[in-house]
Amino acid sequence: MVFESANPSVVRSVRQRDLLNSWLRLYARQQTLPRLAEYQPERMKEELPDLVFYIVDTSRQPVRFIIDSDSTRISTAYGTTGKGRDLDDYLGPIMAAVVVPVYQECLRRALPTYTVSMIDDVHGRAVAYERVLMPFSDGDGVNHIIASLKAISEHGGFEIRNLMRGPHRVPVPKVHAVIDRDLFHRAPARTRAGDIVEFD
Repeated sequence: MVFESANPSVVRSVRQRDLLNSWLRLYARQQTLPRLAEYQPERMKEELPDLVFYIVDTSRQPVRFIIDSDSTRISTAYGTTGKGRDLDDYLGPIMAAVVVPVYQECLRRALPTYTVSMIDDVHGRAVAYERVLMPFSDGDGVNHIIASLKAISEHGGFEIRNLMRGPHRVPVPKVHAVIDRDLFHRAPARTRAGDIVEFD
């Protein structure tokens, strides 16, 4: 799996960009991975249904990613809750072969990763599945990852139930990126006339 080099503007979702910007502010301030306890985005509560928290277990090889939260929408997409389970076991061998390398790259690079994959729902409607992974450290390498997962369809409505569990529904990768450029967050700047200029 090949990952392109990217800056934060690669992230399409405004809400995911907000989450990433909160991570970038902490990273830029310390020039090191933030601690999980420090990460407190303004809209964290609103985003919780689309977030999954992982414990990175480096005591075993290969490294295991342990699901440490329940996520309503994600559990619906996968058909079952995964709290306390290894990501590999939760996904099953076919889906794990597509998904787990993204987590491994986030761990290896100790930087956010971003992916977009396409998958059809049970009615054949194309759905874009966007994933942002953000690594955290308590001082000894990456030991936590937060995943923001968004499913979006140009058709508007789609069936999220068991979206990722159909026997023939394997996501087709469209974007694989490591966010390794412009690792800082620039707040909006004011011009002399008082207008606000937004930076990407």
